[in-house]
Amino acid sequence: MKLLSQVKNDIEFNRNLYNLVDALGKIAVSQYYILEKKVKLYEKIFTGIEEILAAIDITNSNLPFIDPRNCPPAVIAVTSDAGLLGGLNMQVMNLAAKEISRAGGRLLTIGEKGRLYAAENNIAATSFKGISDEESFLQAQQLRDYIIAEVSFQRLGALKIICPHPISVISQRVQTITLLPITQAVSLPPQSPAVGRGGGNGPEVILESSTDNILKYLAYIFLGNKLYDIFSLARLAELSARFVHLETSKSKIEQLNKELRLQYFRQKHELADRNMRELFAARLAFQHGS
Repeated sequence: MKLLSQVKNDIEFNRNLYNLVDALGKIAVSQYYILEKKVKLYEKIFTGIEEILAAIDITNSNLPFIDPRNCPPAVIAVTSDAGLLGGLNMQVMNLAAKEISRAGGRLLTIGEKGRLYAAENNIAATSFKGISDEESFLQAQQLRDYIIAEVSFQRLGALKIICPHPISVISQRVQTITLLPITQAVSLPPQSPAVGRGGGNGPEVILESSTDNILKYLAYIFLGNKLYDIFSLARLAELSARFVHLETSKSKIEQLNKELRLQYFRQKHELADRNMRELFAARLAFQHGS
């Protein structure tokens, strides 16, 4: 059993730790709401891409952005280099590893935690730097350019990204999003039977470039904006996960301190009772001796 002084020191330490965790939680909440106001999603661009795809005939296109054929699939895993996230990074990497094991293909990791997980589990991976608020747009464009080049040389085909997604400041989930082929990544609007699934350019649609050039450019625009959206939302999910983890830690510290306080007062009362018994015993001994 710990000495009374040790229990008291532990209570004081936990009280200070609780205050620190509480402050970190408030900072995470503040950062979440600040970043939430800055995040701008490009939904109108995706709607435009869907409408263009629906207007052109893609049935005869052999472009790997539309038809990956025998190109190797790939999975992008988005992890955070920050700490205090609970098991968020592990959820992302476990799901990515499961997808690679099921479908095969290549693994691309975003962030140091993803690279370390792949190395520890002997999974070959191409790694990219973790997301930062200041460079997220540039990072999204660099990853987009890498993907475009790999797909163009048929070193990469179907592509999915596994990333954290914020639901609210107290909730987030890990989700899988299809990026390629682009026809599966976007929601094509309903078409008439005459047009069919492959789209079709009627008399009112004039194509000044080849269909493949248009499709490659659409993939270029789609991937750049979609990756930036995903990176922005992943940062929000990170702050949400940190707040939830810190709140859980606060509850555990509070419960531990409650137990320590009970232990402290119990030992203090036992010490007081023992001192009183010893005092009375000494008094009786003195009386009998006299």
